[in-house]
Amino acid sequence: MIPRRGTAVATALLGAALAAAGCGLGPGADVGSVELTVTREFGAVPVLQRSLEAKESDTVMRALEANADVETRFGGGFVHAIDGVAEGEREGDPYDWFFFVDGVESPVGAADVDLEGDESIWWDYRDWGATNHVPAVVGSWPAPFVNGVAGKSYPVVLECEGGGSACATARAALEGEGVNLSSGPAKGAIRMLVGPWGRLRQDPAARLLEDGPAESGIYANFEASGLVALDENGDPGRRFGADAGLVAATSRYGGPPVWLVTGETTAAVRAAADALEEEHLRDHYAVVVEAGKETPLPVEAQ
Repeated sequence: MIPRRGTAVATALLGAALAAAGCGLGPGADVGSVELTVTREFGAVPVLQRSLEAKESDTVMRALEANADVETRFGGGFVHAIDGVAEGEREGDPYDWFFFVDGVESPVGAADVDLEGDESIWWDYRDWGATNHVPAVVGSWPAPFVNGVAGKSYPVVLECEGGGSACATARAALEGEGVNLSSGPAKGAIRMLVGPWGRLRQDPAARLLEDGPAESGIYANFEASGLVALDENGDPGRRFGADAGLVAATSRYGGPPVWLVTGETTAAVRAAADALEEEHLRDHYAVVVEAGKETPLPVEAQ
């Protein structure tokens, strides 16, 4: 049985601590380094984390096969199992492997995604009963803002919707990673929306959150009682106070990712903006931040 969230598994942590120095893959010229991460349970259980030197002939599948025991299906295009952990049912819930490139769920199989260099590749084994589609996650920060997605560059727009000082914090976080922000609206941009949920929900992409994980990929919602974290089944799992902030990502109609830095109050938005650092976001689908402590989403079902 795969350990659930909150379980400390020494062998898994040992795997995450491994670092391969300059491990080359296929033939051809170097295209740059690639970060490969493998986890389970929505990022809660680390399995593998390595920095690789990719070649011009490499794909996401080749990078994974060079560093793990992989079983494939459909002519080698899709992953069935990694290190013996295979798709199937666990306690009646459906599980499978999913992967993200620079924080964006891939629309095609791993064998069809070429590596261009500087990508962050994240494989995660999770319960997909609530949704089999999570369009974007925050756990590969500072991707996708720094280098775009899968070698494709996008303008980056910071949209401040009543976020107050949190907007300056978000701007500093992005610029601190070397992101060049667009000075105004840009077509096809990666967007970061900063402000109270009452303002952000006017945006069509942000409002997907209110339709549940099946539409937004975000395991959270805002109710009359406040911010609610959902469990892996999409059910309410934990309720937070008014000053709890949310950092999450989604996309609409397959467009570039839209990040939400939000909460019910100005203090909540500040708390969310303060979490825009790798140490707070790494390997998380989304996070709730309250009193300086982040809670990864989804929460564990009770």
